[in-house]
Amino acid sequence: MVEISSSELTLEEKAALTSGADFWTTKSIERVGLPSIMVSDGPHGLRKQAGASDHLGLSGSVPATCFPPAVALASSWDPELVARVGAAIAVEAAIEDVAVVLGPGVNIKRSPLCGRNFEYYSEDPLLAGVLGAAWVRGAQSHGVGTSLKHFAANNQETDRMRCSSDVDMRPLRELYLRAFERVVKQAHPWTVMCSYNKINGVYASENRWLLTQVLRDEWGFDGLVVSDWGAVNDRVKGLAAGMDLEMPGSGGRTDTQLVDAVRAGRLDEAALDKAAQRVINLVAKAQERPHVAGPLDVDAHHRLARSVAAHSIVLLKNDGALLPLARSARVAVIGEFAKKPRYQGAGSSLINPTRLNNALDEIRALSRGEVLYAPGYSLDGSGDSEELLTGAAAAATRADVAIVFLGLPPEDESEGYDRTSIDLPAGQLAVLEAVRAANQNTVVVLSNGGVVALPFRDDVAAIVEGWLLGQAGGGAIADVLYGVVNPSGKLAETIPLRLKDNPTYGNFPGELGHVRYGEGVLVGYRWYDARGLEVAYPFGHGLSYTAFEYSDISAELSGDEICVHVTVSNTGKRAGREVVQAYVGLAKSRVTRAPRELKAFAGVVLQPGETRRVELTIPRCDLAYWDVRADRWVVEGGAYRIDVGASSRDIRGGAWVDVKGDAVVLPLNHNSSVGDVLDHPIAGPLVREQVSQFLAGSHMDSAGASMMANEEAARKMIGDFPIGRIVSFPGMPVTIERVDELIAYANAQLDSAQQVTQATQ
Repeated sequence: MVEISSSELTLEEKAALTSGADFWTTKSIERVGLPSIMVSDGPHGLRKQAGASDHLGLSGSVPATCFPPAVALASSWDPELVARVGAAIAVEAAIEDVAVVLGPGVNIKRSPLCGRNFEYYSEDPLLAGVLGAAWVRGAQSHGVGTSLKHFAANNQETDRMRCSSDVDMRPLRELYLRAFERVVKQAHPWTVMCSYNKINGVYASENRWLLTQVLRDEWGFDGLVVSDWGAVNDRVKGLAAGMDLEMPGSGGRTDTQLVDAVRAGRLDEAALDKAAQRVINLVAKAQERPHVAGPLDVDAHHRLARSVAAHSIVLLKNDGALLPLARSARVAVIGEFAKKPRYQGAGSSLINPTRLNNALDEIRALSRGEVLYAPGYSLDGSGDSEELLTGAAAAATRADVAIVFLGLPPEDESEGYDRTSIDLPAGQLAVLEAVRAANQNTVVVLSNGGVVALPFRDDVAAIVEGWLLGQAGGGAIADVLYGVVNPSGKLAETIPLRLKDNPTYGNFPGELGHVRYGEGVLVGYRWYDARGLEVAYPFGHGLSYTAFEYSDISAELSGDEICVHVTVSNTGKRAGREVVQAYVGLAKSRVTRAPRELKAFAGVVLQPGETRRVELTIPRCDLAYWDVRADRWVVEGGAYRIDVGASSRDIRGGAWVDVKGDAVVLPLNHNSSVGDVLDHPIAGPLVREQVSQFLAGSHMDSAGASMMANEEAARKMIGDFPIGRIVSFPGMPVTIERVDELIAYANAQLDSAQQVTQATQ
């Protein structure tokens, strides 16, 4: 047990402790008995490098279970399943004496082109936050720390180490920080990793507003902030801002900078004390972990990986109930991905799997009929493309069902660079067209880390979104195709028809060191719904081999929560899991809002004919928007529509709930508008009374009097006019001195504790 205070260390020791000893370990201080600890990449498996170290997956690592990356795991919409993955990875980390696994990543999928989208959960902050919190809880329940990343607004790979994410406060708070906030408050990760990029011109690694004011003071984070590897721009500024641990180590160069800054009075030694103590505290937590003896139960973890992968697959389309396949059917398996699976993304999360299966072998293991195979295309561009295409069509002609595996080659998406399109390779699409012409019973199975365009969606019978499914993905695909597992995955991101329909089109990845988040709060399905755009498949969509009926939907406000109830029935002939989704909308809002936003979801497993009453809870605070005037969360009052359904566009019913809002009362000044004054609880009644008195003794013509007496008309005419300027207009019944008196009196009546109060609207 480590019980050391940073006050016991010399200035040089404290500075040294706040940077790594090498690529993966912290420094030890032998004089006081402080050991070093090891951290390692994740988040869909352990990447412990035994030899040469790097952060791009170039050097090998010890064998570990490669679970489905976040792009697939999120489609499970299953926090319990995600927690099991986190726990399993923690067990493997503990066996390898790794103290902290670098994950999860909860950055929002702002654009489908982000090369690292395979590592992130969703375009929606609620889903990303709930699943990220589950992963953290699962891992840390086994005494292994986590590192919530990449904090924050890290939504592209292009120029990621220098680019400034220029984002307004509302979308920053409501979208890009909200998932982080949920994980910090609900799961308490040991560490948070700051990102490479700048946020509104300030590097994340030296952004005091982000790392101290928001993360620590507002959210209550008491752990350690670690830099992404190489994210430190200025070590002294970074430490003062709240960035505790620089990784990897600099060989002592930046440690000397800290010592010099303290001695020169440019850095408060108390800030260095805090950072060093946080490193000590992290080491102490790691030392409390119970010993986990190996060896790893490889078989058990592989079985878990297969189960997780199967429950992450999304059945996008299934015309004529072509799936599940009969075991006796003759099938033609087409596409090199069936034999050489793409199961994870490239870069720092590249796992060395303990084993690897492919879909072709697993299909043959389950089938009792003939299984034909034709590569159709090659991943490296070798071979005669016309010959490969002809062979694929010939195999399809001989089969009852053709299963075509399509996807993105590894070089198309990776950490370090972004995609330039969402199109599948033209050669693969040509193979699909030839197969479809030969056999109308065509199933497409996709392998991709980010969404792809589906121009063939109306021309094939079934589409299975396989994402990147980890080392056991081949078996999982076979399980779903043959009905061993009933698919229950739901899309965690919208699949658009065209790239140019995406809200970031024309504004991604930016230029000259800046990227403008011009779409504001309308990201993902919020944008498509607000603009009324058709999509290929909506957020939350996913089919099953059974059918679910929704009925008797109700919602009521109970204290600080909205309780939503819905009856769900399995009307089919197979057991299945449905994900019930609750969306909230407020039509008459003072701020820009999407028509509906996800606010709760719940999975329910039902046997054939079974009915169950499902409850979903929406905290009142989750209805809030970020008010840029008051610089705080505000719940707007009004009648909220609660939509319940199987996707964002498959709404089965809903209910209305009246919610009391937070009345925002801002201090008045000369730039406050006439409307602000009329709405003010102190100034408003006084102004109305004075206007009435003026009109009573006025010789104003009837039209003008009517306009002034009608508050609604007056608001339209002069409601936005600053009160400090309106006095200069002839005939106004007020002087600048009277305005000053009104402002002083009104503000005096409302102290800071009364600036935002609860009111019935």
